[in-house]
Amino acid sequence: MVDPEPRPSAAQRLGAQETLGISTLDPGHRPPTMPPGRHVAITVRMLDGTDEVFDVSQRASGKVLFDLVCTHLNLVEGDYFGLEQYFHTVLRFVVKFFPPDHAQLLEELTRYLFALQIKHDLACGRLTCNDSSAALLVSHVIQSEIGDFEESQSRQHLLNNSYIPEQMALMDKIMEFHSKNVGQTPAESDYQLLEVARRLEMYGVRLHPAKDREGSKLSLSVSHTGVLVFQGHTKINAFNWSKVRKLSFKRKRFLIKLRPDLNSSYQDTLEFLMGSRDCCKVFWKICVEYHAFFRLFEEPKPKPKPVLFTRGSSFRFSGRTQKQVIDYVKDSEFKKIAFDRYRLGTQGHGSIFTVLTQLSLQSKHRLLFCLQRFPTDRAYFIAKELLTTERTYLKDLEVVTVSFQDAVGKDEATPEPLKSTIFSHFDPLYKFHSGFLREVEQRLALWEGRSNAHIKGDYQRIGDVMLKNLQGLKPLMAHLQKHSEALVELEKACRASRRLEVLVRDFELQKVCYIPLNVFILRPLHRLTHYKQILERLCKHYPATHVDFRDSRAALADVSEVVAQLQAGMIKMENVQKLLELKKDLIGVDNLVTPGREFIRLGCLSKLSGKGLQQRMFFLFNDVLLYTSRGMTATNQFKVHGQLPLHGMTVSVFYIVQLLIWFYSRIRCSHALSCVSGINRFLNFPESPTEDSCQEAESEDDLAASRTSLERQAPHRGNTTVHVCWHRNTTVSMVDFSVAVENQLSGNLLRKFKNSNGWQKLWVVFTNFSLFFYKTHQDDYPLASLPLLGYSVTIPTESENIHKDYVFKLHFKSHVYYFRSESEYTFERYDVFRVSPSVRNSFPLVPQLTSLDSVHFLFSTCISGTCVHRAGSMHNPGAF
Repeated sequence: MVDPEPRPSAAQRLGAQETLGISTLDPGHRPPTMPPGRHVAITVRMLDGTDEVFDVSQRASGKVLFDLVCTHLNLVEGDYFGLEQYFHTVLRFVVKFFPPDHAQLLEELTRYLFALQIKHDLACGRLTCNDSSAALLVSHVIQSEIGDFEESQSRQHLLNNSYIPEQMALMDKIMEFHSKNVGQTPAESDYQLLEVARRLEMYGVRLHPAKDREGSKLSLSVSHTGVLVFQGHTKINAFNWSKVRKLSFKRKRFLIKLRPDLNSSYQDTLEFLMGSRDCCKVFWKICVEYHAFFRLFEEPKPKPKPVLFTRGSSFRFSGRTQKQVIDYVKDSEFKKIAFDRYRLGTQGHGSIFTVLTQLSLQSKHRLLFCLQRFPTDRAYFIAKELLTTERTYLKDLEVVTVSFQDAVGKDEATPEPLKSTIFSHFDPLYKFHSGFLREVEQRLALWEGRSNAHIKGDYQRIGDVMLKNLQGLKPLMAHLQKHSEALVELEKACRASRRLEVLVRDFELQKVCYIPLNVFILRPLHRLTHYKQILERLCKHYPATHVDFRDSRAALADVSEVVAQLQAGMIKMENVQKLLELKKDLIGVDNLVTPGREFIRLGCLSKLSGKGLQQRMFFLFNDVLLYTSRGMTATNQFKVHGQLPLHGMTVSVFYIVQLLIWFYSRIRCSHALSCVSGINRFLNFPESPTEDSCQEAESEDDLAASRTSLERQAPHRGNTTVHVCWHRNTTVSMVDFSVAVENQLSGNLLRKFKNSNGWQKLWVVFTNFSLFFYKTHQDDYPLASLPLLGYSVTIPTESENIHKDYVFKLHFKSHVYYFRSESEYTFERYDVFRVSPSVRNSFPLVPQLTSLDSVHFLFSTCISGTCVHRAGSMHNPGAF
């Protein structure tokens, strides 16, 4: 007789190793030694509904058993959990502390267990919410369990499993939400489930029956914010921890003593009557633990026991606080143990996972497929780059079609021609790319094996999807060609209407508009260039015999044809866009945007005047050179102090690195410019007084008048490229801007600071010479940004103890950041920093300006009508 196969434990189902795992103890420590004596078997009901038996001594404390459970699950953040009585002989492993933000849960396994707790609370009716929220929660649950939406399978799964009371009435709404979750991994579904749940009023609420002084039935609860009072399932009051002076109980009375507040109508002490003294004491202990866990920085020290008499309870919270848990997980160097998430068949109330032996044949096949590693083919990562950048691109389109339309488009000041020009051309593109993104997500889900339909056809390819959609993009060419008109129309409307100009400026100050609005308007043209580059890498990778090569090459031919048609207009509009952007940063110059004017370069130089060496920002165009200074005003704009026409200008550069500019016209003016650290001597010739003196006067009266006139102006975004160049003392050319447009990236990266050991997963967007950081790709605006102009990019050295693969280092002065990518291909793509004008590598592409570099800054570009004379040798004349 063959023995039956052993039933897998919960730890095995979660991917735990057979050896002792990682517990919530300090690194290198094992659970407390089991006390001697008779052993008993304790059954613990896990969050997935299965029972696990632990053999412990009768003399062992509850913490010993709890540590055994955490070790069994390889649970690092076990401090959020606890054990409670379930039946007479069974304990239940549950979530004990519910943090306000699930992003504070750093381990995927922890978030998975929290998701199981939310599913249990939904099923038993403890987590109440409206129908829409309930349907949305269940849609994320079934996305995690069965994968992408298929109507028949999703409906059958809902018929076989009950997740919420009255589920049948919400089945259609659940399936509608499920169809929108295509491409979500189980981990992403858990994350979204917790994101929805944490916003519900009953999230993490455990009600304790009570009565007030009038005898009205109430319920008390406790959360990270304080003590809550409910009537039914409606919160009627909350006492924040900062307002509570003392919590105590006396027999069946629970007392809340508040801090004095003249503006409050509450009594100094509030009294609630509970069912018994034991109920009162249990709730008081829960309050003490919640307060200590969320409010204290470290575990409170135990109160010394009195020798003779005791007064009051000696109960204290024992364990790590939330801050200690977060710091421990971030700073620990142990190897995180990944767990395999099985999409098993489900049964019974609450959709509890079944064991492997109860799987259907189809589920077993899906299980074996899910145990495989993600694809490692380079083509997969190229396709994933398409997916990640398409998600960012669609969010950028939403800035115009949703945010800008809501903030500006519906205002009466917005003229109808502008609405027609912008929104009528952006809306069809947004609709098209939404469908394209869904197809790419579905294909990547099949490629990774995250979909339940992975056996249908040849899915490890992306060229066919791109070919189909690029052919579908051709009818929208008319809309793409109108984007240049939209840029001009917006500028024309702002000049005609002061109110519209204010609305647009205020919109650009919003978080959602993280780059200049004009850049968003040109995004559809830039995106075509990105498609071309992606297809070029794909065709270069594929052999001619590959099944996807023909479709990829055809798609490349189509997009190349479209780009060629739009190229001339794109270059022209990029120049117009840059002139309009600079116009917002400058004051004291009229008609910056003139026909035929082309922007060439901007950067910092030092001007030698009667007051010494002064930093100035120079702007070089094909017809004029402007030099400015930044005024200490609310607008942070740059005041133009000089305009030097380039026609007829002669330039001489001497060995001692002095730059003399003679403008042969009716006047002669000269400047000595340098950025060497105080070692060069400069010559400054007196100016000849003329009618306008070349608009060069820089007296204190002029600067004071400038400040006075600007104080009343509206605020201005102070983190533009011009401001970054000013603070970092660097330079950027129009060629650099064009290269930056071509090298835009987005995706998940792990970030680490110089003095920390933990890595933080972020959604990162690289554009406009900056990194923008998000929690997830679904966020509407970035949490922070990092301008990269002046930064250097290198590989960490051995002395920095970064023992990880695919890590690059960004540093500027004392600022150091480490970023870790998921694959070699992604690492190589972010190595575009080495050829980007925004950052420097070990052989600086954008070095700190020296005197010679300053000269070359101005004259490395051919200037019509300019003659350059060099006396003596020049060091590294090709630095730029």
